[in-house]
Amino acid sequence: MAKKRGGQGTPATVALEAAGVPFTVHAYEHDPAAASYGGEAAEVLGIPAARVFKTLVAEVDGTLMVGVVPVSGQLDLKALAAAVGGKRAAMAEPAAAERSSGYVLGGISPLGQRRALRTVLDSSALDHPTVYVSAGRRGLEVELAPADLITLTNARTAPIGR
Repeated sequence: MAKKRGGQGTPATVALEAAGVPFTVHAYEHDPAAASYGGEAAEVLGIPAARVFKTLVAEVDGTLMVGVVPVSGQLDLKALAAAVGGKRAAMAEPAAAERSSGYVLGGISPLGQRRALRTVLDSSALDHPTVYVSAGRRGLEVELAPADLITLTNARTAPIGR
């Protein structure tokens, strides 16, 4: 995969460059009226929704963490809690997610977050040679190997999507 540059620098792409892993940036014109950020990315980029993953910040037993699941489904909060040995999970307040990650909703990347949070990647990511996650801005996705995403986020994999 070739690295594409050209004014697309975000904390996520800076982290990828620093790590020296192969990745490709895919930019598209974000439609503010789009019902789903990830669904829009899959449609506009012409890729299966199962390969585009959304980054969701949740709270498990009072601690913020990240769940990364295909945009074609939802985060199973009980499965996320179980994956990290927790009991109760709920979606984080949007302001807390933005404050912790340093990104805006719809552009939260699992990479280059302001504060690195414990991360769980849905195990379905391992079914694909590459996956797409937000590059840190609405209308900007980064494509990389799931193994690299796991390494760079220190993620564990578990079936957390439904």
